[in-house]
Amino acid sequence: MDDAETSRIAAFYDDFGRQWARRTSPLYEEWAISIASDPEFVGRIATLPRALQQPNLLFASARWVGAPLVPFVQTRDWFLAHWTDIVATGSTRSTQTNEVGRCATWLPPLSRIDGPIALLEVGTAAGLCLYPDRYSVDYATPSGPRRWDPATGPSRVELACLLDDDASVPTRMPEIVWRCGIDLNPIDVSDPAAIDWLATLVWPGPDHDARVTRLRAGAALVSADPPEIVRGDLLETVTDAASAAPADATIVIFHSAVLLYLDFTGRQKFAEIMAGLGDAIGRRVVWLSNESSGTLPAIDEHLPANVTPRGRFIQTWNGRPIALAGSHGAVYETRSFAE
Repeated sequence: MDDAETSRIAAFYDDFGRQWARRTSPLYEEWAISIASDPEFVGRIATLPRALQQPNLLFASARWVGAPLVPFVQTRDWFLAHWTDIVATGSTRSTQTNEVGRCATWLPPLSRIDGPIALLEVGTAAGLCLYPDRYSVDYATPSGPRRWDPATGPSRVELACLLDDDASVPTRMPEIVWRCGIDLNPIDVSDPAAIDWLATLVWPGPDHDARVTRLRAGAALVSADPPEIVRGDLLETVTDAASAAPADATIVIFHSAVLLYLDFTGRQKFAEIMAGLGDAIGRRVVWLSNESSGTLPAIDEHLPANVTPRGRFIQTWNGRPIALAGSHGAVYETRSFAE
């Protein structure tokens, strides 16, 4: 076994546990850190395809098969005994986390775009994040609570988000006139088994129980008015999909935790497509992204010196960092970007 590969995987799991799962999912934090220090288990993971080496997918596949939600020292033998079933499950599925809560961090920039908006999400899964104007959001701000409801009134899907600056409060609900998504493996929002898989992808832990509730409520809402979803590679389909948007609308292309699944060359190519898309199709295009640091170095280079994005997405507008966003939509920080 390649020592460099096993070292990479051990570091990957240790980082997942200490940076992303820390405090929010105690079980995943403990599983990941324990695996990182288990050379035999890391070696087993190293034999898997790169996509299945992800903690999110491996852990969800184990839970789908029936893994007991106990510390790793107690469940390690279970993992080994059910390894074939875990791998079979993960080989036919993907980490299509469709976190409705992220819409709370999309509303601030979307509300500042005048006129009708055509929303195009890459890596859309079931398309639940294409409906930020259909969910209610309770914002906690330095000056007190602020609530935004859809134009039709309070939604049965309620989100919550902590803002560090009153200036980040949305100015209005965006006028969304068209919605479309792109995904390699679209999820049918009306398929209960598909939604069950999305729910399994939600990390275990009290901090995440509300995410499952939001997911199922969002799926019920969206199933009544499902969006168009294009099956295909984002690099190959995004230009044609954007060209199909209504001519009088500003096209907003957005995504969360998607580019990390591309190699470096693919990420660079996507950034180049975004930079030239408006000219290529003769339209106004806004590119919004929520991605982790290290995804596009050119973006990291423009972070303010006092900003540490550890455990949060860097939100960008046309490749320019504008905020830090919680990976599940619970926080939105802009103060350091305004200084």
